[in-house]
Amino acid sequence: MSNHQVAIQESVVLEVCKQDLAKTRVVSVPSTNLANGEVRLKVDQFALTANNITYAITGDMLGYWQFFPADQDPATWGRIPVMAFAQVIESRCDDIEVGERVFGFFPMTQFLTIKAGHITPFSFSDTAEHRHKLSSVYANYERVAKNPFYRKETQAYQLLIKGLYTTSWLIDDFMSDHNFFGASQYIITSASSKTSMALAFASRQRDNAKKLKLIGLTSPSRVAFVKSTKLYDEVFSYEDIATLDSGKASIFVDMAGSKTVLTSAHQHFAENIVYSCSVGATHINDLAAAQPSNEALPGAKPETFFAPTQIKVKSKTKGGAQLTAEIAQSMNLFIEEMAQHIKVKTITSIDELNQRYLSLLSGQADASAGLVFKFKGSGQDGVYELST
Repeated sequence: MSNHQVAIQESVVLEVCKQDLAKTRVVSVPSTNLANGEVRLKVDQFALTANNITYAITGDMLGYWQFFPADQDPATWGRIPVMAFAQVIESRCDDIEVGERVFGFFPMTQFLTIKAGHITPFSFSDTAEHRHKLSSVYANYERVAKNPFYRKETQAYQLLIKGLYTTSWLIDDFMSDHNFFGASQYIITSASSKTSMALAFASRQRDNAKKLKLIGLTSPSRVAFVKSTKLYDEVFSYEDIATLDSGKASIFVDMAGSKTVLTSAHQHFAENIVYSCSVGATHINDLAAAQPSNEALPGAKPETFFAPTQIKVKSKTKGGAQLTAEIAQSMNLFIEEMAQHIKVKTITSIDELNQRYLSLLSGQADASAGLVFKFKGSGQDGVYELST
């Protein structure tokens, strides 16, 4: 059994109020001794994107608050999951060695203790009771050394893109499985978000006989940036929806979750919206999910896309290894593309992390910046500390 003893300082974690996402707090997380089968992971960097805002907004509906429940008053406070790289610094599990590097979901903190299970050469999972009801995808930790598509030089972009690119690739894969519902164009909201850009890129990469026209919708202040990426055939602001050609059968992919935008698009295209796909929720002051209407929208009824469901479907037909390889190869091409448009912005203090989170929440974040939080390196004798 590998059991490496380290001296660990008390860590801190950023938490948000579930009822008021603009209210945050930083709380201490005391260190505990490991039980048999447990592994302690030390995060060195994680990404902060609009995806994390979606996790918070849909935390109750889709179970994101269950990933890492708060120790104090969990009914009120929650820990938003983020994608991170981490290292095993202590292990009481025979099959997991100290020093191994992993990738997966973490709270916004430096240390996480998990109960390791479902161990394969490629990954292991957290089998703690509070994660039992989650999709296995959300409790999985990839063993980086066994990933042939990992690139050290692009790891910051992997943090920013990997989780969301899988979702975007699977959306387009789902549409392809259904022959794009007979549509001739995609209409994609929140076009400046990395998830939307990833969908546009995945669609362009797919070798299908029916190429769809890609239309990006975004806020007026971001139209120029979105056009500069050249990922969409056309880009419009939300205010210009009524000027679009309503005579074409269209797939509507809603990454914004705005009641106003959703209603405007459905009313304009009416029955020519042949499939309406709800994915994200970033327009916190105008959420469609929070404003149910008794009047049915024209066109296809909006349906929520759940990536793990499509993963199960395609894993059966392609096999898990082949599916992973296809997504990873496509993602690495997308990273090359995004490096031309998105510059990594490194955050090192908990105060700035909080400020950047609030900017994302308010929709004021710079679309051309990719936010990566990095912790200080280790000190002597394995003592780690948070940069403040």
